[in-house]
Amino acid sequence: MKYIGAHVSAAGGVENAPVNAAAIGAKAFALFTKNQRQWMAPPLTKENIEKFKANMVLHGFEPWQVLPHDSYLINLGHPGKAELEKSRAAFLDEMQRCEQLGLDRLNFHPGSHLKLISPEESLDIIAESINITLNKTLGVIAVIENTAGQGSNLGHRFEQIRHIIDRIEDKSRVGVCIDTCHTLTAGYDLITPEGYEQTMMEFDSIIGFGFLKGLHLNDSMKPLGSHVDRHENIGKGYLGLDVFKRIMLDSRFNNIPIILETPDESLWAEEIKTLYAING
Repeated sequence: MKYIGAHVSAAGGVENAPVNAAAIGAKAFALFTKNQRQWMAPPLTKENIEKFKANMVLHGFEPWQVLPHDSYLINLGHPGKAELEKSRAAFLDEMQRCEQLGLDRLNFHPGSHLKLISPEESLDIIAESINITLNKTLGVIAVIENTAGQGSNLGHRFEQIRHIIDRIEDKSRVGVCIDTCHTLTAGYDLITPEGYEQTMMEFDSIIGFGFLKGLHLNDSMKPLGSHVDRHENIGKGYLGLDVFKRIMLDSRFNNIPIILETPDESLWAEEIKTLYAING
């Protein structure tokens, strides 16, 4: 079964996210547990946590149907010592917030080498950052999102993600989120049926579908191999509607949170309906 939703607003408190998700007919959702563009944020209150959990139950969401996203400021592969420590502290805070809310996964972009060290060195630092955080937390899976490879961002090749996974001490607490826009612009052909199957075969042989913990469903404003991260609404970009039909009929994407991050939020309810209609 498919569990489709969107990255909804948590304005006014994290407890509002399940309500906002239910309002658009979602069976899954993503949220930021704090302001994603600030390093520091007030801690979650007991009231925030209790209301969030109550609204989860009220609207029929299980923890595994939620894919929180960490702050865009965090770079777990930063070559600078002070900057890396700041990112690690912020990532730990994000993981602890998920723990407090009873959620079981946190989605994040792996990091960037900033052209100051080699990609391999930065990937090793990312793995070390994850291990440090997992050792200080319980029950939350670190979910690595593939990237478009814009600038010096890492994680745009499946081999890079595998490099990180190989160095994680507790493999039960690491996972992967595929973003369809990022996959295309990183150079993987999802558009043709043959290209789609080849990409999925590569993902399975290099990483493995056993690690798949989420899917970001976005069309792309930019073409195959452009390495530019610009999301578009479903069927309105270079991917086209046929790709999303293929995904909806692909059982490999059952029973994970499937999250829209498309730019026009007013279309989310309609997009969810369209996707469920394909899935039957």
